[in-house]
Amino acid sequence: MIIVTAAEMQAMDAWTIETYGIPGRVLMENAGRGAVAVMYRYFGDLAGRRVGIAAGKGNNGGDGFVVARYLCQQGASVSVFLMADDAGLPPGDALENYRLLSGLDIKIYKLAGEESFSACRPALAHQDFWVDALLGTGLTSNVRGRYKTMIDHINRSGKPVLAVDLPSGLNADTGRVCGTSIRAHATATFGFAKVGHVVYPGTDLCGAVTVVDIGIPAEVSAAIPANCRLQTAERFCADRKVRPPESHKGNNGHVLVVGGSPGKTGAAAMAANAAMRAGAGLVTLGCPWGLNPVLETQVMEAMTSPLPETADGMLDAAAVSRVLALSAGKQCLALGPGMGTAAETRQFMHQLVPQSRVPMVIDADGINCIAGNPELLSRAAAPVILTPHPGEMARLADTDTAAVQADRVTIARRFAVDTGTHLVLKGAATVCAHPDGKVSINPSGNAGMASGGMGDVLTGIVAGFVAQGYAPETACRMAAYLHGAAGDHLADCMGPVGYLASDILEVLPAVAVGVCTDSNQGADSWPLKTVENSPLRRPVMEK
Repeated sequence: MIIVTAAEMQAMDAWTIETYGIPGRVLMENAGRGAVAVMYRYFGDLAGRRVGIAAGKGNNGGDGFVVARYLCQQGASVSVFLMADDAGLPPGDALENYRLLSGLDIKIYKLAGEESFSACRPALAHQDFWVDALLGTGLTSNVRGRYKTMIDHINRSGKPVLAVDLPSGLNADTGRVCGTSIRAHATATFGFAKVGHVVYPGTDLCGAVTVVDIGIPAEVSAAIPANCRLQTAERFCADRKVRPPESHKGNNGHVLVVGGSPGKTGAAAMAANAAMRAGAGLVTLGCPWGLNPVLETQVMEAMTSPLPETADGMLDAAAVSRVLALSAGKQCLALGPGMGTAAETRQFMHQLVPQSRVPMVIDADGINCIAGNPELLSRAAAPVILTPHPGEMARLADTDTAAVQADRVTIARRFAVDTGTHLVLKGAATVCAHPDGKVSINPSGNAGMASGGMGDVLTGIVAGFVAQGYAPETACRMAAYLHGAAGDHLADCMGPVGYLASDILEVLPAVAVGVCTDSNQGADSWPLKTVENSPLRRPVMEK
C-alpha cells in the first residue's frame, strides 16, 4: 500500500487537474461523497440525527461542505460551523460548494472570531456526530485561536467524529500533534494514505482509516512515485519463498551470531535461536571464551565457537581474525546482542565492519560501539543492516531521542541514504529505510512488546532471512512484520502485557503460516478483520 507525503499528494492533485483536465470540483465531490459512505459504514444510518460539520476556509472545508450536502439529502439534521464569514472564503472550489448549501435545510454558523462561539454554544452542545473538516494536510504550525477552541470542544463532547482526510491538528508527514488535534473515531482519507496516518501518535488519533478513491488516474501516481509503503500481510506472503521439497540445511543459509558478555548471555542466545526459527539452515554463535559453556546450554540447535576475550570476559579486538575466518561460507553475520561496549570490543567492531565480506546485521551494543563513528559504515565492503531503537538511533545520528521520535521517517531515511545502509528503526510503527531512499512502515506489533530481549529476537529474524537469500530490503520489512505479528498473536492469546521475547520465538513459524492463510481470506490490507474486535486499540487501514 502506497503512503504519501502532503507534497506528493498535492502534486498528484495538481497533475490530475492540469494534465488530465479533471476539475478540482470533481475531485472534491468524489471526496465528500466517499467520506459520507465511510461515515455510514462506521456510524450507521444518520437520518434524523444531528451532525455538526466543523469547516475551515480551505479545501478541507470544501470537502466538508460536500459532506454536509449529501448528509442533508439523506435525512440528517446538519449544522455547518464555518471558521470564517462569507468574505473569509477565498474564490475556488470550496466557495462554490459553500454556495450550494444555501438552497438546503442546513443551519450555518459563522465563527469568524472567538466571541462568536458564545452565540452558538447551544448548537455546539447538541450534535450527535461531528465531521472534522477544519484543517487539511498542509498544516505545520501549532493550532491556535478559534481553531483550537473548536478542536477542544469536539474532543470534549465525547461524540463520534469522522475526520476528513486527516484529523485537524495532525502533521500529515510526521504524525506529530501541532499543539492540539482532533481525536477521530474514523478517518476518510483521499487518494492515498498519508505518513501521518500510519506513524504514532497519528495512528492513535485517526481511528479507523479508509482510503477513498477520488479519481486520480493511475498514470499520475506512477509519474509521481511515492517512496514510502505500508508493509502488509499480502506483501509479506508475496515475498515469502516456498522451500523446495529437496532442501537440506546446507542450502538454507548459515548465520554467524557474535555477541554476549558477562550478564548478557541471553541476548546472544535469543538472536541465535531466532535465526533458526526464521528458517536459517545453520547457526553458529561466537562468544567470549569464558561464556561458551553457558551459551552451549542455551542454544540446543546452534553451534558455538569461543572467541578471544579480555580479562573482564568481554570480546577482545584479537577476535577479529577469528570471526573473519568463521564467516567464510556464512551468508550473514549478526553483531552486537549482549556484546558490551568495552574499549577492546569497540576496537573489534571498528576493525571488523570494514573487513567483513558477509552481509552484517548490527544491533544493540554493536550499534553503540560504532555510534561515534558512523562514517565507518560507509567503508563497509558488504551490505549493512542496522536495527536501532530510538535511543541508539539518536546516538547514531548525533541527536536526541525526542528529535528521532518527532520525525522517525525523515531521520531514518536520511541516515540510510547518507551512510548507504539499511535501517530498521524499532518502536511503534517500525520504520525500514534503505540506501535508495525507499521506506517501509510496519503496522504490526503492540505495546506488550516493550520488554527486554525483543530487539535481540528481531536481529536474529533479520539475519535468518538474509541468510536464506532474501535481499536486505526484503529481509528488513518481512522480519519487522513477522516479529510484530507474533507479538499480536501472543497479545490475543496470553493478554496484552506479560508475554516474553522467548515466547515470540516459540510462535514464529506458526504465525508466518497464519499470516499467509488469513491474508487470502479477504481484500482488506491492514489490520485484518480480527483487529476491530480486539481489546487492543489499533487502527484499521482499508481500501
